[in-house]
Amino acid sequence: MSTTIKEEKETASLLDSTQVVIKEALDKLGYSEEVFELLKEPLRMLTVRIPIKMDDNTTKIFTGYRAQHNDAVGPTKGGIRFHPEVDEEEVKALSMWMSLKCGIVNLPYGGGKGGIICDPRQMSIGELERLSRGYVRAISQIVGPTKDIPAPDVYTNSQIMAWMMDEYSRIREHDSPGFITGKPLVLGGSHGREKATAQGVTICIEEAAKRKGIELKGARIIVQGFGNAGSFLAKFMHDAGAKVIGISDAYGAIYNQDGLDIDYLLDKRDSFGTVTTLFDHTITNQELLEQDCDILVPAAISNQITKENAHLIKAQIVVEAANGPTTLEATKILTERNVLLVPDVLASSGGVTVSYFEWVQNNQGYYWEDEEVQTKLKALLVNSFNQIYEMSETRKVDMRLAAYMVGVRKMAEASIFRGWV
Repeated sequence: MSTTIKEEKETASLLDSTQVVIKEALDKLGYSEEVFELLKEPLRMLTVRIPIKMDDNTTKIFTGYRAQHNDAVGPTKGGIRFHPEVDEEEVKALSMWMSLKCGIVNLPYGGGKGGIICDPRQMSIGELERLSRGYVRAISQIVGPTKDIPAPDVYTNSQIMAWMMDEYSRIREHDSPGFITGKPLVLGGSHGREKATAQGVTICIEEAAKRKGIELKGARIIVQGFGNAGSFLAKFMHDAGAKVIGISDAYGAIYNQDGLDIDYLLDKRDSFGTVTTLFDHTITNQELLEQDCDILVPAAISNQITKENAHLIKAQIVVEAANGPTTLEATKILTERNVLLVPDVLASSGGVTVSYFEWVQNNQGYYWEDEEVQTKLKALLVNSFNQIYEMSETRKVDMRLAAYMVGVRKMAEASIFRGWV
């Protein structure tokens, strides 16, 4: 199942900090207070209760959520996470981030997000299937290929997407592959979907390295996190000739200035991205962040780089592969120190981009080979990176604010044209 090194609930300030930057972005672009009032919360937030028969013949009631931030541009789009600490505020904030990502990559979507409070690691395959189908039944009235299109997220995968698509198709009484993305290839999935997030981060690293005059071959890279995104990324960097000198998981980090054997680590990691327990000499995640390197990639959990340790970061480039790994205070400190920070809403937009490709392929009934998917992904992300970098330079703002300015504009314009504000 897709995961990061240690999935934790985003802090309570995630929604607040997202609103702060959206407000600043709208002010910089000259939009009215009414536009902010519209965009500061999702248009729709559904809470559902899902009764599921467990393997021991008891019935357990699960709570689930689906947030639809803004559909002025088009249907909402976003993942479904299964996690014991999912809550309403987290789902709201992440739906807003999805809107920004779609705006940044210029997709015809608004943002959505879903979640169920559960621990899939403690559930059987049968229980997970019944929960997946129950969730779809609970939200079926507000989702669909032209309404809201779910996808995998934390602790969900292509099998869970397949069950959800099958349940939705039964309810609607016709096959609906475009209802959900992240499906297996045989059910209308797209080539490149599993590695899409890491591929997008890789493209952003390549573009950032050019701006900083760093040759990627031989560059020293630290990846905090060895889950789905982190492990793929470490492999991509290793294959590109970069020197991956540090990685971490929930239990610690390993560091070697001469470079790590990434293929060996990938072979030894378990399904949750754990590998450091095999080593005697480890350091902490925080110590890893402060090691000397050229490029640092936080690909784990939120709030890893803060005002307390931002001045200790030695990297020239920080590329955020996780959700919110750098606080707003730390963003300011890094920018003042001339560290090029590539924000999460840009760096991790590869997943939703290839999800869009999957939806397009489902709608037209014609499917692309992996090479075509990669070519289209690179073209979109390079263009988005350049647009945000130029916005940052011309408007004299940090890359995060520039990304929010690019991401929010299309949604604001569509809302105004529709006459909503």
